[in-house]
Amino acid sequence: MLKNWLHIFLHQIKNNKLFTALNSLGLSIGIAGLIFAILYWNDEKSYNKWNPDKERIFQSVCQVAPDMFWASNVAALEKYLKADFPELESYCYFDNWYYEELVQYKNKKEILKITDAQKQFFDFFPFSFIKGSAKTALKNETCIALSKEAADKIFGDEDPIGKEIRYSGRTLVVTGIYEVPGKSSMAPMAVTSLIEPKLKENADHWGNFNHGLLLKLKNPDDKNKVVTRIEKILFENRVVKWAKEEGITPEEWLKKNGGDNTKIILEELSQARLNSITDGYAEGRGNYQFLMIMLGLSILILLLSIVNYINLATANAIKRAKEVGVRKIIGASKLNIILQFIFETALITLFSILLALVIVELSLPYYNEFLNKKLVIHGEQFYLQIIVIFFFTIAVAGIFPAIYVSNFEPLKVLKGNFGRSKNGIWLRNGMLVLQFAIASFFIIGSYIVHEQIKYLNTRDLGFKGAQVLSIRYRNIYDWKQKDYKQKLFSRYYMIKDEISKIKGVDQVATGAFDFGNGSGSSSSFIYKDITIQGQNMGVDFGMLEMMKIKLKEGRYFSNQLASDTINTMLINETAMKQMKENNPIGKEVNWNENKLKIVGVVKDFNLYSPQAEIPPMVFFHFKTIDWMLGNASRIYVKIDGKSTEQTIAAIEKFWTKNVDSEYPFEYDFVDKAYARSYQQYVKQKNLFSLLNVIVILIALFGLFALASFSIERRMKEIAIRKTLGAETNTLLKELSKQYILFCAIGFIIAILPVYYLLGLWLENFAFRIEIGWIPFVIGFIILLILTLLVVLTRAYQATRLDILKYLKYE
Repeated sequence: MLKNWLHIFLHQIKNNKLFTALNSLGLSIGIAGLIFAILYWNDEKSYNKWNPDKERIFQSVCQVAPDMFWASNVAALEKYLKADFPELESYCYFDNWYYEELVQYKNKKEILKITDAQKQFFDFFPFSFIKGSAKTALKNETCIALSKEAADKIFGDEDPIGKEIRYSGRTLVVTGIYEVPGKSSMAPMAVTSLIEPKLKENADHWGNFNHGLLLKLKNPDDKNKVVTRIEKILFENRVVKWAKEEGITPEEWLKKNGGDNTKIILEELSQARLNSITDGYAEGRGNYQFLMIMLGLSILILLLSIVNYINLATANAIKRAKEVGVRKIIGASKLNIILQFIFETALITLFSILLALVIVELSLPYYNEFLNKKLVIHGEQFYLQIIVIFFFTIAVAGIFPAIYVSNFEPLKVLKGNFGRSKNGIWLRNGMLVLQFAIASFFIIGSYIVHEQIKYLNTRDLGFKGAQVLSIRYRNIYDWKQKDYKQKLFSRYYMIKDEISKIKGVDQVATGAFDFGNGSGSSSSFIYKDITIQGQNMGVDFGMLEMMKIKLKEGRYFSNQLASDTINTMLINETAMKQMKENNPIGKEVNWNENKLKIVGVVKDFNLYSPQAEIPPMVFFHFKTIDWMLGNASRIYVKIDGKSTEQTIAAIEKFWTKNVDSEYPFEYDFVDKAYARSYQQYVKQKNLFSLLNVIVILIALFGLFALASFSIERRMKEIAIRKTLGAETNTLLKELSKQYILFCAIGFIIAILPVYYLLGLWLENFAFRIEIGWIPFVIGFIILLILTLLVVLTRAYQATRLDILKYLKYE
């Protein structure tokens, strides 16, 4: 039986090469798209999966004030955690970022990603230890544990255990070598235990939120009890304590300071990668929205491919009506015919999956580059998912056509009346409308996404970063050193003076912030009875002017006025609005017990990425708030652009010789670096555009094949009409009008989903376009043109038929 079915299947392929090819290609493209999404999904979901305690490990995330972002750092609670939390099995303070620092062994130097943590760090991230022990690897401040990758780079074949290495001016002993078993939210190349002195320093500083905190609960269900107790401890040590120092009640303090709504959330490690509200770990967050968009669009494309297959299969069934009629006459049961057609669908699906895997394998390097990933095709879970896709496709794509074919009436078929039957037309038409709806969704959506990214690229950011170099700058001094601030200023001014002498350099300055990444410091200031939480923006003279940041009123800082390094400040427009002051120039504010006078209002500009709102900003000269120069991590250099390569080469030569000989010279242009701050949305635009092309191609494949089948059924009708004198234009209109109707219906169905879903996507942006009527008009015109192009091309070929060929037997 199977052999017979196989022969029939091969015969059908031979007689319908084009339609079989279009069907298989469309299906394979749909499946390939879903495979790409599955690989991405599996990779993101694999984070921390290996960790046996992932459901019991939580990170403390806090919000100090209602208008502030959520942070993954928390004040030093250690003395309370030891005694007042019976729900805890363990806790660990750690730096939830990496220091990219130089490690040296003898003459070998390597830059490693290092994190600093308490000695129980490996209880929370139980990496596999090759040498040494997780319990003793961080027993004191002289120890360092290395990853196998780092150990191989530094020591080669030499045994690292017990060897001394130099790191950040210290000598540390290698006490352990580990491997990270799988994808992990923390995967450092080295771990140190230098955090304890910092914790002791901050033990009574309840305004400092400097380190990440991990909690391992005995019972995960107790997390709300822990949250309540932490919030109570913070309230007592912050609000109550500070109110007492001012001689007022906690209620009065809250009213005076605009409230202290400190909230704590405990985020489970198993959910940290995709569902965290902040970047709580050094390996960062996954983009859950992008993942769901990709998965959703891939499923839509597969659905489109399946609809395409069903359309072609039911249309093609007309050609096989006599075959089915004969088989029924000679005794084939309805079930037998259903199984035969499902068998054929299974073969096409199997071939399509194999072709899809080939497409994925060939495209994977480009896909990995697009996502900045290292995805590979393997894994038990992946193969199981492929099997599910196989059976799902057969079930959805095979059952409808099989049942449809099995219901053919033998007598009607063999009498030749079936060709004029309207059976199955409603199904094909419905599927065609669905195809048009999906295609409309992609065309309109792609246009909206393109316009939003174009808007981000072209809108005025409030600063000009062209021809401005952003050079990575390291503070090499320890703040505990004698004359720390004097050394800091002397080194900066030396760098500024020497770079200014280089040919092609127009201006040099710095600021304690990074365009696209924001400011590393935030403090509140008080004006009258209003408390404003502002971003601290330490700047040098000329920094604002160099970046073409405009003034709304007042003036910039001037090196001709001594007061500008003592007691003056600038604010931005957002801060002015929150102060509720129409004329802030000359007004005095209280900033951390410093009385500062406002001398200028800066126009709002985008400090963070353009999807973020502009926060209140407060600008000081570095000498006014002298510790802020320690926060400067970039030197900004304006070059003339006439000899860019030579100028950068000269700066690099000076830098590596006189500023930092151990670290590579790293620079970027401010405008290009800022553009990367919304790169993920550019990728979403590119993805949408690519999928849009694929969807249109699949839809056109189906439309071409279906129009061909439909017109082929009407060839005798066309011949008769031509015999009676019908003009070509009339015939073209008659043959294409139903497709125009289906196109319009599909477009109307797509309007609401596009408007709603793309509206949700646009909510990611503080600065966004509004969805107007233009995308819908353009989308409909494009869809209509493509539809007419395909249908009229096929219809025109039909009107050129040889009349005698179709009428000679009538």
